[in-house]
Amino acid sequence: KEGMAVDEVRDRIEKELGSVMNRLRQMGGAIVIEEFPGALGDNSPFADPTEEVQVQGVREVSFATRSLLVERANRLAEALDRLREGEYGTCEECGEPIAPARLKAMPEVTTCVRCQDKIERLARRLEPVAVLFGEPEEED
Repeated sequence: KEGMAVDEVRDRIEKELGSVMNRLRQMGGAIVIEEFPGALGDNSPFADPTEEVQVQGVREVSFATRSLLVERANRLAEALDRLREGEYGTCEECGEPIAPARLKAMPEVTTCVRCQDKIERLARRLEPVAVLFGEPEEED
């Protein structure tokens, strides 16, 4: 028998996803410019150049936050898919059940603590290489 009712889990993930989406919506306007640079026509909401400058400043800050929120929204949506397919709560790496406390804290996780730890250690070892061969970071 499963430790937690599927409906209960689904409700929690959906609520979490809803709050992430709300935060993204509150960050508002900036999304339009970021993803559609061509949208800055005369009739755009940012037709006033002074306003555009202010938005730009906010945008720099909010862009990083927004990227994180978008990533989290995607992971939560994927968690809902796994829930539907009956794969939720199972580690993608080793196939063992993920600890309920871990799922409660981060309903979108796909790995157990042990595998996550291995992945992170590996990532730290690979980082210097990634820096050498990765894309140059965009500095303004």
